[in-house]
This record gives sequence, C-alpha cells and structure tokens, in this order.
Amino acid sequence: MSLVQRIKTLCDEKKVTFAEVERKVGISNGQIRRWDTSSPKIENVKKVADFFNVSVDYLLGRTDKQVINVENEPSTIAAHHDGEDWTEEELEEIERFKEFIKTKRQQ
Repeated sequence: MSLVQRIKTLCDEKKVTFAEVERKVGISNGQIRRWDTSSPKIENVKKVADFFNVSVDYLLGRTDKQVINVENEPSTIAAHHDGEDWTEEELEEIERFKEFIKTKRQQ
C-alpha cells in the first residue's frame, strides 16, 4: 500500500478529507495527493503521522503497526519489591502511576 493509500485509509477511518488534514497540519492544499508522484518532505510526513497518531514507518509501509514506539519510553514496566515492605501510600502511588501510563497509551 502506498503512502497516499495509507493516508486515505486513515482519513476514511477518522472521517476527514485530505484538505482538512493539510489545513490542520499546515501543508499546502493538494500536497498529499502529489505524494504519489513526488517525494514529500520528511517534516510534512511527520506532521501527518502526528495528526493520525501513527508512526512514520507505518505511513511509509515499513510496518503494519500503527503504534508509535517513542524512544526512551519503556515498552515494559516492571516493579521489583526486593523484599521491601511498601506502605499503603506507596502502593497507592504505584497504582496511580500505572493508571497514568495506561491513559498515555490511549492518547
């Protein structure tokens, strides 16, 4: 699937047009359609990827996973007690942090 086809699919899912995406990300009108026959600026591809909350690799067809794997963000979170006793307050704080991470994942 081409870059433009991927963007078209995302537009259909989000119920927006190319023109709306272009306007919202600040690129010139008709630009996305021209990407079928010309090489887009990487900055513009990044803007479109950010708009749809997908990775540039997904848009370019390098992966079928839409999820952005942000560098420096853990992909796995583990807590080790190492025999320590945790206070009720500390356990509540851990639970709040866990919920915070879950909400970030959904954004």
